[in-house]
Amino acid sequence: MSIPRLRFAPSPTGYLHIGGARTAIFNWLLARKLGGKFLLRIEDTDKSRSKKEYEDDILDAMQWLNIVPDEELLRQSNQGSFYREVVDALIQRGAAYRDFVSPEETEMLKAESIKSGVQVAFRGIHRDMNQETSDRLVETGEPYAVRFKIPDESVVFQDGVHGKVEVPPDSIEDFVIMRRDFTPTYQVAVVSDDFLMGITHVIRGDDHISNTPKQTLIYKAMGWEPPEFIHVPLILGPDKKRLSKRHGASAVTEYRDKGYQPEAIFNFLALLGWSPGDDRENMTPEEMIEAFSIKGINPKSAVFDEKKLEWMNGEYLSRLPDEVLIKQLRPVIAEKVISGELPKGCGSMLPVAVKLIKSRARVPLDIIDRNLYFFKEPETLDPKAAKKRLKDPETPERLEELARRFDALSDFNEETTDEVLRTYAEELEVGSGKLIHPTRLAVTGIGGGPGLYDVLIALGKEKVINRMKWLADLLREKGTPPNLS
Repeated sequence: MSIPRLRFAPSPTGYLHIGGARTAIFNWLLARKLGGKFLLRIEDTDKSRSKKEYEDDILDAMQWLNIVPDEELLRQSNQGSFYREVVDALIQRGAAYRDFVSPEETEMLKAESIKSGVQVAFRGIHRDMNQETSDRLVETGEPYAVRFKIPDESVVFQDGVHGKVEVPPDSIEDFVIMRRDFTPTYQVAVVSDDFLMGITHVIRGDDHISNTPKQTLIYKAMGWEPPEFIHVPLILGPDKKRLSKRHGASAVTEYRDKGYQPEAIFNFLALLGWSPGDDRENMTPEEMIEAFSIKGINPKSAVFDEKKLEWMNGEYLSRLPDEVLIKQLRPVIAEKVISGELPKGCGSMLPVAVKLIKSRARVPLDIIDRNLYFFKEPETLDPKAAKKRLKDPETPERLEELARRFDALSDFNEETTDEVLRTYAEELEVGSGKLIHPTRLAVTGIGGGPGLYDVLIALGKEKVINRMKWLADLLREKGTPPNLS
């Protein structure tokens, strides 16, 4: 048996999007599962839309996800002479014909056919022209395209997800395989490349299933063995419409730039439309390779759940060494200092912020953006938390007295601050929450986060006392609860 060979064939007419990345992952997983090869082909024959920046983005994203091809990549733009050979062979075999009708005339013929009620898909008027006449017209310089001649029999192929697919010949037009400028069309280029690369399995999106009958016909006409086709349902957004930019970030590198971990993206996309057959969600690539099978691909479209992706990224983030996150976030801190968003010297708080927040963060930037109190003085209060936790008229005096007792501590640590707070609450004959929540709002400006005493010690006695006094003054000015409008 030949070694299984699978490929991912993106077009550099846009950035690598989530759906394309999933296709690459599925092909990579099956190649590894079968002990085969994973290849990459750049389909860049659309010269007007193909751009180097898109190709670079595709290659960067795949490298970031660690989906590395096993052989040198192939570019369709380098394969022109081979495509011409295939087209010429199809003409010689009688499977294709030259069409000397202009595109404008072709559109008129199609319109007339529809108007007359003809039920058969378009057939070119030159499909039965004899070879001698066709060759003579070519010699005179008559421009032409080349169309595939659809045979009078149904096209049948077996799909790995959808089973047997049968398409009647009347529903397929004599499609163009070479344009009048001698450039190949997608159908003949794909088949030629897959044959040349020895591709044995093709995993791709459902949007390609309509291309498969045409490609199957080309394989048959050339006497080539077609690969096994596996068409995966498209990814949908929460509104059950095809995933697009309107649902949020769609390019893989956008998620990278937001601080998502490549392992989390890989894990999430692998499980988007495929199941290992159990309830596992956090899986290593090795575990996915072992469990992967075509049977595990769901024939129904998967829905992209960004909240779940955030959760999964948080799981991977929490397992990262602190040093890795600190290294990632140092440039962010530096940029915010330069822009004036954060004060100079605040970067010294980054290690303790990472330590306390890492397990709660979904992306690395959460450690900074949602916990600014580590890096600068609170300027606002969370309105909901303030309304709920700052109702008691006695709160300003309590904050000041607690701050005074904290200031008197010679050893400002978790045990001593906890003891002081609880002792004072007992003296007031109130629950400790009456002091804990206002204190948290004073030092952070928000209603949640890591343990209060961890935060107090991380910030240090001076900052804690100053912020408690700041909130006491604010409450005297704005009332309890404060009017923050």
